[in-house]
Amino acid sequence: MTPDRGAGTQPDPADLALPNRPMESATTPVPHRPSADSTAAERAAHVLAAVLERSPRTLTELADVVGVAAIDVAPLVAALERHDLLAWDADRSGLRPGTAALRFARSGIGREDLVELAQPSMRRLAEESGETANLILPRPAATEAIAQVDGRHLLGATNWIGRELGLHCTAAGKVFLAFGAAELPDGELASVTPATVTDRERLRRELEAVRDQGYATIVDELELGLSAVAAPVRDRGGAVIAALTASGASLRLAPQRLRLLGRVSLEQAHALSTRLGHDAPLDEYLRSRGGAAYP
Repeated sequence: MTPDRGAGTQPDPADLALPNRPMESATTPVPHRPSADSTAAERAAHVLAAVLERSPRTLTELADVVGVAAIDVAPLVAALERHDLLAWDADRSGLRPGTAALRFARSGIGREDLVELAQPSMRRLAEESGETANLILPRPAATEAIAQVDGRHLLGATNWIGRELGLHCTAAGKVFLAFGAAELPDGELASVTPATVTDRERLRRELEAVRDQGYATIVDELELGLSAVAAPVRDRGGAVIAALTASGASLRLAPQRLRLLGRVSLEQAHALSTRLGHDAPLDEYLRSRGGAAYP
């Protein structure tokens, strides 16, 4: 018989213990269980890192990288795309870094990404001008077109991609010379056509005019019957890294028309520069080139 416990009697610890439950010390760590939100964030970060490391990436590739099914990766990609951290190729076959990711990337921009970002500006330039639009890069003592969008005119249309052309006889080359993205080689300047500027002092004066108005033009200097206009494309720091050009038959591109295309080329070059992180507003972008008057 168990004796009665009075008011001052301490209870037996055995009577208070819960069955089948081990005693835990106050210092026993509680295991961390990640929430669904943190798991999704980890996967999204993994997806973004994979695309920044190498692109383009297919959805299947990213699913393999993250270790989940493609159907589970798709919502992550959609969220990153909404915030411009990822972007699909034109045919939606692969994913590349989006404009926001490229804007803040420290390592600069690759050639394929530059072409992808330039597409809207080249299409707009070709549509508004009716002429062939090109994205052109500086090369040692030359220029090279790396992308092209054809205009609606057949006369004067040429495929310029991959062709290295001189600096002094092209509109893009004059942009690169004027804004310090390239230097003229030593020696005589080649006379490509009778209209090519081969006198260095005359060319120097032309480059001063390019800096004042913000864009460059040529008329029959590269090829008889061909005229072109080019505007500088700037990176986040303001350096000229490329040129956006429009070219076509000289009989269509009279001086007034070339001035108008100069304005349109500047606007589209500014739009591309903005995608690359250059943050100058359009009005300031135009004023900073010397306040040239446009029709």
